Amino acid sequence: MATFSLQAKPDDAAEWLDLARRAEAAGFHTLYTPDHPGSCTSPFVALAAAAAVTSTIRLGSYVVNAGVREPILIAADVATLDVVSGGRAVLGIGAGHTPAEWTAVGRERPGVRERVDHCIAVAEATMRLLAGDGMASPRPVQERVPLLFGGGNTRLLRWAAGQADLIGLSGLGRTLDDGHMHTARFHPEQVDRQVELAGGKPVEVLAHYVEVTGDGAATYAKWAVDAEVSEAEMAVTPYALAGTVSEIRAKLAENERRWGITRYTVRRPAFEVAAALMAA
Repeated sequence: MATFSLQAKPDDAAEWLDLARRAEAAGFHTLYTPDHPGSCTSPFVALAAAAAVTSTIRLGSYVVNAGVREPILIAADVATLDVVSGGRAVLGIGAGHTPAEWTAVGRERPGVRERVDHCIAVAEATMRLLAGDGMASPRPVQERVPLLFGGGNTRLLRWAAGQADLIGLSGLGRTLDDGHMHTARFHPEQVDRQVELAGGKPVEVLAHYVEVTGDGAATYAKWAVDAEVSEAEMAVTPYALAGTVSEIRAKLAENERRWGITRYTVRRPAFEVAAALMAA
């Protein structure tokens, strides 16, 4: 059976706390928050607030921008979250693709190779600190805080296959000229390759498109135009789920059969659909 996590960020205190409670009650595995300094909320502040009104749902970054954050500060935030949540923290980390975020800390965004090298160095240093190598306090409750790598770079996926506990695939390719949007990697063969690179580690897919509808084919066709991919790709890719509840369940089963994918992250607009799928 598929499990779902929720990626969201707070806009209002009461609404955010209510969302955290509802996500836990609905059965979401993890509440994730994004990390885009300068254009969204601070992930660990938001997650610590959610920890105060929940008791079982896991809480994580999806994903910390390794390009603009220091390992000791990431480790302190994650360890503190683990303490205040009673051992529910997840560290999600990625290489950082948005040029504006590098500029904000006085650096020019480096090329792909340098970003990959930097991401690996930051992730490994942070995990060493969380394990007690160089950081005496705070100490996490968990013996090992789970490490989620989010991204699609080939070398990073190979690294994550050996070092991460979970690999988040978003179906996003090259960063476009605006520095924020991406090309789509929705083709089934691209999914084949990334799952292969994951080396058997659990894979969690970010479902960008989710809708319960009586006309799944038309919905996939509409989304295909938006993502600039073929209708056939959109209908098969695990990054999009459309149709009746039973049709979506059938696609989830096919995704598990073909790729071994049983974990999904959805954003706030898909909350009710994911809750319905988990309730079955």
